[in-house]
Amino acid sequence: MSEPPVVPVLETPRLRLRPWVETDAAALHACFGDAASMRFWDSLPSRDLAETAARIRGSREVSPHWHAAFAVTWRADDRVVGMVNYHARVPPNRRLAVGWIVAPLWRRQGIMREAVSALLDHCFNSLDTHRIEARIEPANLASIGLAEALGFVHEGLMRDWLFVDGQPRSMLLYALLRPS
Repeated sequence: MSEPPVVPVLETPRLRLRPWVETDAAALHACFGDAASMRFWDSLPSRDLAETAARIRGSREVSPHWHAAFAVTWRADDRVVGMVNYHARVPPNRRLAVGWIVAPLWRRQGIMREAVSALLDHCFNSLDTHRIEARIEPANLASIGLAEALGFVHEGLMRDWLFVDGQPRSMLLYALLRPS
């Protein structure tokens, strides 16, 4: 296997996307500890700050060959407002999936559109990705809207694709191909 890709710091006009650090736990707990924010996630909300910190540690232990999580922060003060990631990366097939979550206080400000756009650019250009997938629950209208606004195309329904707390969840498959 080749050297793992470097997890860089990405910048946009308002935001900085940087690798998670353990001190992000309190700010990220606003996302991972909030039941409403996690209702469309692939796991239950964190019960407490310690569980969110464990989530961060676990993510940092995964090789960036397969997964990398970025804290989405304001450039001005490094305040964490959410996260974006790539995961399920298959380098030989030039494919990966992306995900995102924003803290309730920061919704409806275009933050995720800006952050995910930077992540997509990184995935296409630095990771030599050809296909980027987003797997979104059918009721997650905000994420569907974001994916479509970014050019993702709905490709189908994956019935009972994952289980959360013993319950099956279906996912819509969206994909974006490298621009020509």
